[in-house]
Amino acid sequence: MAYFLFVDESGQDHKASPYEVLAGIAVHDRDMGRLSQEARQLELRHFGRRYAGGENEVKGKVLLKKKVFQHVNLNCLVSPDEVVSLAKAALDDGRNARIRELKALGLAKVAFVKDIFELCHKCHCKVFASIIETDAPNTATTGLRKDYAYLFERFYYYLKDKKDEQGIIVFDELEKSKSHILVDQMHQYFVNTSTGKQRSGKIVPEPFFVHSHLTTGVQFADLAAYVISWGLRLPKMNKPARQELEVFSRQVSGMRVNLQAKRNRQSFWISSFAHISDLRTNMERISELALEEG
Repeated sequence: MAYFLFVDESGQDHKASPYEVLAGIAVHDRDMGRLSQEARQLELRHFGRRYAGGENEVKGKVLLKKKVFQHVNLNCLVSPDEVVSLAKAALDDGRNARIRELKALGLAKVAFVKDIFELCHKCHCKVFASIIETDAPNTATTGLRKDYAYLFERFYYYLKDKKDEQGIIVFDELEKSKSHILVDQMHQYFVNTSTGKQRSGKIVPEPFFVHSHLTTGVQFADLAAYVISWGLRLPKMNKPARQELEVFSRQVSGMRVNLQAKRNRQSFWISSFAHISDLRTNMERISELALEEG
């Protein structure tokens, strides 16, 4: 028996995104079949056909971008019973889509994402995230970055009290050289550090890489990462959020977990969402502070 943590990211290009987010959706293996099958049914229900495939992919920056909501608010009438057929027409021939078809497609996209997150909730999915300030000082080390370490830490504490359950990490496939680097960093972390060795008792040290357009779980992690970056705000996250994403933010936040952690023999509670303002190691920060004071 195992939990799969499907991982994807948003905002890593450091362009318009307010936060860089590494997000994971944890799914128990017994719920995988239902999740993938019902997700396909939702595509047919909202679009009259498969949405994913060809040039289309289930991604937050496509389904929830500002232009989608502009289309939703177009000044034309689309009745509820017309949405599916008009949305399908827009997908079938996007270049020649008319105003009513564009509005219907926008309505279908928004309703589809709402139902996807509701499906995740019904399948007992939990969301984990490392949320990084875009101006966070970066580390100079070549080891596993703090955002990955924090994500694995939260996943480990989630698994810790689940008897006989293992955790399996599944990433969206990166460029081959980057995938090799991440595999090596994870190996060093789980095999050569005391903390990693402890956590390898619950998490399989070697990740799997998949094509996101073929893997439901990674697509949903992408949606969650996008919503967290653009819409969800924790107390110390000061950048403005897009108000039209509020309903999705509530859905994603509802899959957050409070976890009992332990460090230096002290127990305390942490969230499955970690807000990170500095990616440097403690030693790097201490050294830089000493140089400033010296």
